[in-house]
Amino acid sequence: MEPRLALPKLTDRLPLRDGLEVSPICIGTVGHPDVVPAAFEAGINFFFVTADMHWPIYENVREGLRRLLTSNPAARESLVVGVVAYVTQPEFCWMPFEEVLAEMPQLERRIDITIAGGCYGHEFPTRVAVFKKHREDRHVGARAIGASFHDRIAARAALEAGDLDLAFVRYNPLHPGASQDLFPHVNAEQPWLFNFKSTGGFLEERHYKALAVADEFWRPHITDYYRFVLSEPALDGVLCAPPNVGSIRELADALAKGPLDDEDRQYMLDLGELARGEARVATQ
Repeated sequence: MEPRLALPKLTDRLPLRDGLEVSPICIGTVGHPDVVPAAFEAGINFFFVTADMHWPIYENVREGLRRLLTSNPAARESLVVGVVAYVTQPEFCWMPFEEVLAEMPQLERRIDITIAGGCYGHEFPTRVAVFKKHREDRHVGARAIGASFHDRIAARAALEAGDLDLAFVRYNPLHPGASQDLFPHVNAEQPWLFNFKSTGGFLEERHYKALAVADEFWRPHITDYYRFVLSEPALDGVLCAPPNVGSIRELADALAKGPLDDEDRQYMLDLGELARGEARVATQ
Protein backbone atom coordinates (compact mmCIF):
# COMPACT_ATOMS: atom_id res chain seq x y z
CA MET A 1 0.00 0.00 0.00
CA GLU A 2 1.13 3.56 -0.65
CA PRO A 3 2.82 5.38 2.26
CA ARG A 4 0.46 7.55 4.27
CA LEU A 5 1.01 11.28 3.77
CA ALA A 6 -1.32 12.42 6.56
CA LEU A 7 -2.80 10.77 9.62
CA PRO A 8 -6.54 10.32 10.19
CA LYS A 9 -8.43 13.05 12.03
CA LEU A 10 -10.89 12.55 14.86
CA THR A 11 -13.66 13.87 12.63
CA ASP A 12 -12.96 11.51 9.70
CA ARG A 13 -15.45 8.74 9.00
CA LEU A 14 -15.04 5.20 7.64
CA PRO A 15 -18.18 3.79 5.96
CA LEU A 16 -19.35 0.34 7.02
CA ARG A 17 -22.80 -0.65 5.72
CA ASP A 18 -26.41 0.56 5.85
CA GLY A 19 -25.22 4.14 6.31
CA LEU A 20 -23.11 3.31 9.38
CA GLU A 21 -19.88 5.32 9.62
CA VAL A 22 -17.22 5.22 12.32
CA SER A 23 -14.44 7.58 13.31
CA PRO A 24 -10.91 6.16 12.90
CA ILE A 25 -10.42 6.76 16.62
CA CYS A 26 -12.40 4.32 18.77
CA ILE A 27 -12.69 4.89 22.52
CA GLY A 28 -12.50 1.90 24.85
CA THR A 29 -11.63 2.12 28.54
CA VAL A 30 -11.32 5.65 29.91
CA GLY A 31 -9.94 7.14 33.12
CA HIS A 32 -13.07 9.18 33.84
CA PRO A 33 -16.64 9.23 32.47
CA ASP A 34 -16.19 12.85 31.33
CA VAL A 35 -13.81 11.61 28.63
CA VAL A 36 -16.77 10.21 26.66
CA PRO A 37 -18.70 13.47 26.06
CA ALA A 38 -15.38 15.29 25.49
CA ALA A 39 -14.42 12.74 22.83
CA PHE A 40 -17.83 13.03 21.17
CA GLU A 41 -17.57 16.83 21.17
CA ALA A 42 -14.14 16.55 19.54
CA GLY A 43 -15.58 14.48 16.67
CA ILE A 44 -15.15 10.86 17.81
CA ASN A 45 -18.30 8.79 17.34
CA PHE A 46 -17.03 5.21 17.82
CA PHE A 47 -17.12 3.64 21.30
CA PHE A 48 -16.12 0.12 22.36
CA VAL A 49 -17.73 -1.66 25.34
CA THR A 50 -17.37 -5.19 26.68
CA ALA A 51 -20.27 -7.56 27.23
CA ASP A 52 -18.42 -9.93 29.53
CA MET A 53 -14.65 -10.08 30.15
CA HIS A 54 -13.09 -6.96 31.73
CA TRP A 55 -16.58 -5.71 32.64
CA PRO A 56 -15.43 -3.69 35.72
CA ILE A 57 -12.77 -1.68 33.90
CA TYR A 58 -15.31 -0.54 31.31
CA GLU A 59 -17.60 1.06 33.90
CA ASN A 60 -16.28 4.56 33.18
CA VAL A 61 -17.05 4.33 29.47
CA ARG A 62 -20.51 2.90 30.19
CA GLU A 63 -21.17 5.72 32.65
CA GLY A 64 -19.83 8.27 30.18
CA LEU A 65 -22.21 7.02 27.50
CA ARG A 66 -25.09 7.12 29.96
CA ARG A 67 -24.31 10.74 30.85
CA LEU A 68 -23.88 11.79 27.23
CA LEU A 69 -27.13 10.18 26.08
CA THR A 70 -29.11 11.38 29.10
CA SER A 71 -28.08 14.99 28.54
CA ASN A 72 -28.23 14.77 24.74
CA PRO A 73 -30.51 11.92 23.54
CA ALA A 74 -30.15 13.07 19.93
CA ALA A 75 -26.49 12.05 20.07
CA ARG A 76 -27.58 8.42 19.76
CA GLU A 77 -28.11 8.90 16.02
CA SER A 78 -24.47 9.92 15.60
CA LEU A 79 -22.92 7.39 17.97
CA VAL A 80 -21.67 4.00 16.87
CA VAL A 81 -21.39 1.61 19.80
CA GLY A 82 -19.48 -1.63 19.30
CA VAL A 83 -19.89 -4.31 21.94
CA VAL A 84 -17.41 -7.18 22.24
CA ALA A 85 -18.08 -10.65 23.69
CA TYR A 86 -15.27 -13.11 24.37
CA VAL A 87 -17.30 -16.29 24.83
CA THR A 88 -16.63 -18.79 22.07
CA GLN A 89 -19.45 -21.34 22.34
CA PRO A 90 -21.95 -20.51 19.56
CA GLU A 91 -24.99 -20.86 21.81
CA PHE A 92 -23.56 -18.27 24.23
CA CYS A 93 -22.82 -15.63 21.58
CA TRP A 94 -26.29 -14.07 21.80
CA MET A 95 -27.30 -13.27 25.38
CA PRO A 96 -24.27 -11.13 26.43
CA PHE A 97 -25.41 -8.40 24.05
CA GLU A 98 -28.93 -8.46 25.46
CA GLU A 99 -27.44 -8.01 28.93
CA VAL A 100 -25.58 -4.87 27.83
CA LEU A 101 -28.83 -3.36 26.55
CA ALA A 102 -30.52 -4.19 29.85
CA GLU A 103 -27.70 -2.42 31.68
CA MET A 104 -27.72 0.59 29.34
CA PRO A 105 -31.27 1.58 28.34
CA GLN A 106 -29.85 4.84 26.96
CA LEU A 107 -28.68 2.85 23.91
CA GLU A 108 -32.34 2.63 22.88
CA ARG A 109 -32.31 -1.14 22.42
CA ARG A 110 -29.63 -0.92 19.76
CA ILE A 111 -26.05 -2.09 19.55
CA ASP A 112 -24.56 -0.97 16.26
CA ILE A 113 -21.71 -3.47 15.93
CA THR A 114 -21.36 -6.87 17.60
CA ILE A 115 -17.72 -7.93 17.95
CA ALA A 116 -16.21 -11.35 18.56
CA GLY A 117 -13.36 -10.86 21.01
CA GLY A 118 -9.98 -12.60 21.32
CA CYS A 119 -10.33 -14.75 18.21
CA TYR A 120 -8.06 -17.65 17.23
CA GLY A 121 -8.00 -19.65 14.04
CA HIS A 122 -9.25 -22.93 15.50
CA GLU A 123 -12.54 -21.44 16.72
CA PHE A 124 -13.15 -18.37 14.58
CA PRO A 125 -14.99 -20.02 11.63
CA THR A 126 -17.68 -21.35 13.96
CA ARG A 127 -18.05 -18.10 15.84
CA VAL A 128 -18.11 -15.82 12.80
CA ALA A 129 -21.08 -17.80 11.44
CA VAL A 130 -23.04 -16.73 14.53
CA PHE A 131 -22.00 -13.09 14.14
CA LYS A 132 -23.00 -13.09 10.48
CA LYS A 133 -26.39 -14.26 11.71
CA HIS A 134 -26.42 -11.28 14.13
CA ARG A 135 -26.04 -8.96 11.18
CA GLU A 136 -28.54 -10.78 9.00
CA ASP A 137 -31.21 -10.90 11.72
CA ARG A 138 -30.36 -7.47 13.17
CA HIS A 139 -29.86 -9.10 16.55
CA VAL A 140 -29.87 -6.31 19.18
CA GLY A 141 -30.10 -3.93 16.22
CA ALA A 142 -26.64 -4.77 14.89
CA ARG A 143 -25.91 -3.43 11.42
CA ALA A 144 -22.26 -4.51 11.27
CA ILE A 145 -19.93 -7.09 12.79
CA GLY A 146 -16.30 -7.18 13.78
CA ALA A 147 -13.67 -9.28 15.54
CA SER A 148 -10.54 -8.74 17.58
CA PHE A 149 -7.72 -11.18 16.93
CA HIS A 150 -4.95 -12.62 19.07
CA ASP A 151 -3.93 -14.73 16.08
CA ARG A 152 -2.54 -12.76 13.15
CA ILE A 153 -2.81 -15.65 10.68
CA ALA A 154 -6.50 -15.97 11.55
CA ALA A 155 -6.86 -12.20 11.09
CA ARG A 156 -5.29 -12.44 7.65
CA ALA A 157 -7.69 -15.23 6.64
CA ALA A 158 -10.68 -13.28 7.97
CA LEU A 159 -9.72 -10.15 6.06
CA GLU A 160 -9.31 -12.14 2.87
CA ALA A 161 -12.70 -13.84 3.39
CA GLY A 162 -14.42 -10.46 3.72
CA ASP A 163 -17.11 -11.66 6.15
CA LEU A 164 -16.41 -8.91 8.68
CA ASP A 165 -16.96 -5.17 8.47
CA LEU A 166 -13.91 -4.40 10.62
CA ALA A 167 -11.19 -6.21 12.53
CA PHE A 168 -8.88 -5.37 15.42
CA VAL A 169 -5.26 -6.58 15.72
CA ARG A 170 -2.26 -5.76 17.93
CA TYR A 171 0.79 -3.93 16.63
CA ASN A 172 3.29 -1.75 18.50
CA PRO A 173 7.07 -1.39 18.94
CA LEU A 174 7.04 -4.17 21.54
CA HIS A 175 4.98 -6.52 19.32
CA PRO A 176 5.82 -5.68 15.67
CA GLY A 177 5.12 -9.09 14.13
CA ALA A 178 2.10 -7.90 12.12
CA SER A 179 4.48 -5.94 9.89
CA GLN A 180 5.75 -9.26 8.56
CA ASP A 181 2.88 -11.71 8.62
CA LEU A 182 -0.21 -9.52 8.21
CA PHE A 183 0.26 -6.01 6.80
CA PRO A 184 1.93 -7.08 3.49
CA HIS A 185 -1.24 -9.05 2.69
CA VAL A 186 -3.75 -6.26 3.42
CA ASN A 187 -5.39 -4.36 0.58
CA ALA A 188 -7.84 -1.50 0.31
CA GLU A 189 -10.73 -3.80 -0.69
CA GLN A 190 -10.75 -5.64 2.62
CA PRO A 191 -12.59 -4.77 5.86
CA TRP A 192 -11.33 -1.84 7.90
CA LEU A 193 -8.40 -2.75 10.15
CA PHE A 194 -8.07 -1.18 13.61
CA ASN A 195 -5.23 -1.56 16.08
CA PHE A 196 -5.36 -2.21 19.81
CA LYS A 197 -2.60 -2.01 22.45
CA SER A 198 -0.95 0.74 20.39
CA THR A 199 1.08 2.05 23.32
CA GLY A 200 2.72 -1.27 24.11
CA GLY A 201 6.38 -0.62 24.79
CA PHE A 202 5.91 2.96 26.02
CA LEU A 203 8.89 3.83 28.20
CA GLU A 204 8.97 6.14 31.19
CA GLU A 205 12.17 7.96 32.16
CA ARG A 206 13.13 5.29 34.68
CA HIS A 207 13.04 2.71 31.87
CA TYR A 208 15.41 4.76 29.71
CA LYS A 209 17.84 4.97 32.63
CA ALA A 210 17.65 1.23 33.22
CA LEU A 211 18.25 0.55 29.52
CA ALA A 212 21.22 2.98 29.43
CA VAL A 213 19.66 5.26 26.81
CA ALA A 214 21.54 8.56 26.97
CA ASP A 215 19.71 11.76 27.86
CA GLU A 216 20.19 13.30 24.42
CA PHE A 217 18.13 10.61 22.69
CA TRP A 218 14.46 11.17 21.85
CA ARG A 219 11.86 10.10 24.39
CA PRO A 220 8.65 9.54 22.39
CA HIS A 221 5.50 10.89 24.03
CA ILE A 222 2.75 8.33 24.54
CA THR A 223 0.79 9.90 21.67
CA ASP A 224 3.75 9.22 19.37
CA TYR A 225 2.89 5.55 19.71
CA TYR A 226 -0.43 6.25 17.99
CA ARG A 227 1.49 8.14 15.30
CA PHE A 228 3.78 5.12 14.97
CA VAL A 229 0.83 2.77 14.50
CA LEU A 230 -1.12 4.97 12.10
CA SER A 231 1.98 5.61 10.00
CA GLU A 232 1.43 2.03 8.85
CA PRO A 233 -0.85 2.36 5.78
CA ALA A 234 -2.49 -1.03 6.35
CA LEU A 235 -4.11 0.26 9.55
CA ASP A 236 -7.22 2.40 9.28
CA GLY A 237 -7.86 3.26 12.91
CA VAL A 238 -6.98 2.68 16.55
CA LEU A 239 -8.75 1.62 19.71
CA CYS A 240 -7.46 3.84 22.49
CA ALA A 241 -7.90 4.36 26.23
CA PRO A 242 -7.70 8.08 27.07
CA PRO A 243 -7.00 8.61 30.78
CA ASN A 244 -8.50 12.10 31.00
CA VAL A 245 -10.25 14.84 29.02
CA GLY A 246 -6.99 16.59 28.14
CA SER A 247 -5.66 13.48 26.44
CA ILE A 248 -8.25 13.86 23.68
CA ARG A 249 -6.70 17.18 22.65
CA GLU A 250 -3.21 15.73 23.00
CA LEU A 251 -4.11 12.93 20.62
CA ALA A 252 -5.68 15.30 18.08
CA ASP A 253 -2.60 17.54 18.18
CA ALA A 254 -0.26 14.58 17.78
CA LEU A 255 -2.12 13.21 14.76
CA ALA A 256 -2.02 16.65 13.16
CA LYS A 257 1.79 16.37 13.09
CA GLY A 258 1.47 13.65 10.48
CA PRO A 259 3.17 10.27 10.05
CA LEU A 260 6.54 9.47 11.54
CA ASP A 261 9.38 9.26 9.06
CA ASP A 262 11.22 5.98 8.52
CA GLU A 263 14.06 6.96 10.85
CA ASP A 264 11.75 7.71 13.77
CA ARG A 265 9.74 4.55 13.19
CA GLN A 266 12.92 2.47 13.20
CA TYR A 267 14.08 4.23 16.36
CA MET A 268 10.85 3.23 18.12
CA LEU A 269 11.26 -0.34 16.89
CA ASP A 270 14.79 -0.28 18.30
CA LEU A 271 13.37 0.88 21.65
CA GLY A 272 11.00 -2.08 21.49
CA GLU A 273 13.94 -4.45 21.02
CA LEU A 274 15.64 -2.90 24.03
CA ALA A 275 12.49 -3.29 26.13
CA ARG A 276 12.17 -6.95 25.10
CA GLY A 277 15.79 -7.59 26.09
CA GLU A 278 16.75 -8.47 22.52
CA ALA A 279 19.24 -5.61 22.10
CA ARG A 280 21.36 -3.31 24.19
CA VAL A 281 22.81 0.16 23.80
CA ALA A 282 26.33 0.14 22.39
CA THR A 283 28.79 1.80 24.75
CA GLN A 284 31.47 2.40 22.12
